[in-house]
Amino acid sequence: MQPTMEEFDSEDSGVQDVGPQINGLLVQILETMSVPLVRIRQKLLEIAILICVILLVFWVALFLYGSFYYSFMPTANFITPVYFFYRTDCPSPHHSVCSFPVANVSLLKNGKHQVMTYGQPYQITLELEMPESPANRELGMFLVKMTPYSKAGQIVDISARSAMLHYRSSLLQALGTVVFSPMLLTGASEQKQSVIVELYSEFKDDSYNPTVGAIIEIHSQHIQIYRAHLYIFAHFTGIRYLLYRFPLISALIGVMSNFTFLSLIIILSFLQFNLGGRRTRGKAVMQQEENNEPDDLNDQSEPQDEGNAPENVDAIGCNSVEVEESIPDVGVEESEDDSRELAEDEPTCEAADGEMILRQRNLSQSMLQSSQVLTDTTDKTYYRVGVCSSC
Repeated sequence: MQPTMEEFDSEDSGVQDVGPQINGLLVQILETMSVPLVRIRQKLLEIAILICVILLVFWVALFLYGSFYYSFMPTANFITPVYFFYRTDCPSPHHSVCSFPVANVSLLKNGKHQVMTYGQPYQITLELEMPESPANRELGMFLVKMTPYSKAGQIVDISARSAMLHYRSSLLQALGTVVFSPMLLTGASEQKQSVIVELYSEFKDDSYNPTVGAIIEIHSQHIQIYRAHLYIFAHFTGIRYLLYRFPLISALIGVMSNFTFLSLIIILSFLQFNLGGRRTRGKAVMQQEENNEPDDLNDQSEPQDEGNAPENVDAIGCNSVEVEESIPDVGVEESEDDSRELAEDEPTCEAADGEMILRQRNLSQSMLQSSQVLTDTTDKTYYRVGVCSSC
């Protein structure tokens, strides 16, 4: 059985009825989800801003600690090779060396920056690698002299120390040669000694004559040297000792301290900015309220005055015929209409039950408005007090 046209129309109408409902449902869902999505987006934005601020403060704290460490900590150690030279133009042919070995050592880093900081004590030692040759064994003690000088060539100080090879008997030397013969044959070891000469235990550079170099001289013409090195070690005390001996802990404490200090400054600045804005808005609101108060008072004065007039009139006895008007002079000529209205506002006495009753008529609104425009600062009481005697 085929469906009729009416069934098709009913189905179409049903579909058309469902369409708006679905659209309305979708709109409600979107409206319901829009508010949480906006809040989530705001929260994500705030979290991103907070993370960026924290990273920025951390990098600033790290930079401040690095700058402090670089400027506060002097050079911990300085090592430089020492090259000796001597004269060979001897007048006597029997001597091949005519002078003591001398070396000129620069105490500038990269030829520009000073190695030693003013007031910082340094330990200066000279290391000599000397072969265990018969000449050095027969040499005995020898003298090592160091003379630091300034940029102008002035002598800053003079230090002289003695040194010698460590004694080893012939039997010990023979046993050592036998035991270490494989390494000696392959070149992995040598028959030599390192002689360390401490020239200064606590050398402090002078700020007026900073040291830029030193002359090192060995007072022996027959000494034999493989190589030599000059070592300069800083003798740290106090905070510098902690920074040098415990660099990681010191860096952690320093960076966290800077981070905390900067965070505190940012928080206080943010609070001060918010409080300042609130105070400014509060002052603006108070000033606006103060500006609105006179208008409210002027608006409230008229009904209060009109309400008080009958009470003042009722307190008056009807014993005299005199009428006194207390309307302030506004300095404006009254027109005929105003005079007529004024006459109508005059008090009247009527008899009721053997007593005189005083009726008060208020001034017209036009008169009040005209007087209010001309005298804004004057407190006006627009009523008349009338006393009448027996009529």
